[in-house]
Amino acid sequence: MSSTSVLTPEEKEHFLTHGWVKIPNAFTQDQANVFTANVWTRLGMDPNDKSTWTRLRTNMPGHNKFDPADFAPRAWAAICELCGGEDRIDPTSREWRDSLIVNLGDEKHGGKPVPPQDLPEWHVDGDFFVHYLDSREQGLLVTPLFTDIVPNGGATNICPEAIPKIARHLYEHPEGVSPRMTPRGQQGFAQDQSEDLSFFCNVAKSCDNFVEATGKVGDVYLMHPLMLHAPSSNALRRVRIIINPVVSLKEPHCFDREDGDYSLVEQFTLRALGKERLAGWKATGPRETVVPARLRAQEKMRLEELRRLEELKKQAAQEGQQAVSAAA
Repeated sequence: MSSTSVLTPEEKEHFLTHGWVKIPNAFTQDQANVFTANVWTRLGMDPNDKSTWTRLRTNMPGHNKFDPADFAPRAWAAICELCGGEDRIDPTSREWRDSLIVNLGDEKHGGKPVPPQDLPEWHVDGDFFVHYLDSREQGLLVTPLFTDIVPNGGATNICPEAIPKIARHLYEHPEGVSPRMTPRGQQGFAQDQSEDLSFFCNVAKSCDNFVEATGKVGDVYLMHPLMLHAPSSNALRRVRIIINPVVSLKEPHCFDREDGDYSLVEQFTLRALGKERLAGWKATGPRETVVPARLRAQEKMRLEELRRLEELKKQAAQEGQQAVSAAA
């Protein structure tokens, strides 16, 4: 682990206590504007006509890539520190895409926020692999904010209280569980469970403490990979835009290090389990990938976005030609 630290002692302790930390002002409004350019064309919606806001949340495909080490250097340095150093992170993770996640709310809620326990989409990220306590595929949960987010204005709800419960479930099932937490060998493990969030929602209902991930443009939330979270109902119907870049590790987390050089993420996991180390624990099932249904939906969305962007380009060219003709 690097001897240099970008996180303050207070930030480290906050992560070790709560499982998350916010890095403020990691990038600028101008940088955010580049990321969100043409978002309304891509959505096929009118920012000034809420009747066109027909989806509460849209997980958009990505078209452009950004290097977080250049785009948000302190956030990237903090990501590396939480994971135990950049040398432990898969190089493919040094990439952010404009895969915008847009929450516009839903008028059916009548401006009243849905209580956290009743939100229908609680989940832990990682719908593309079989989960183990030490899974390397989801090394950290990262959420940069591309709009200002106020209470009841579309913030992601997080539930730090749930992390020990999910960690315990994974600890007790070294054979592996599906992305929706069904243990290997039980009915439903091999099925497409993309819509079945009952495990996570039941965990949320058993908890009392929730946090809204509010903040300013440029803030970046860094969270334990087992952080339970859900999109809010966005009672205020304010435009909320974030991304959720994946941070994967080169190797699985290790909870039995001879040198004690545990990453902050590993330290939190051990604390959550009430252990100093996990001597003898190991994953007993095969490491497997899963093809989530969302990829098919996002590819269709990507093609539709490209069509709308091309139409916008043609319209701009035609208007330019007309302006030249009128001036001649």
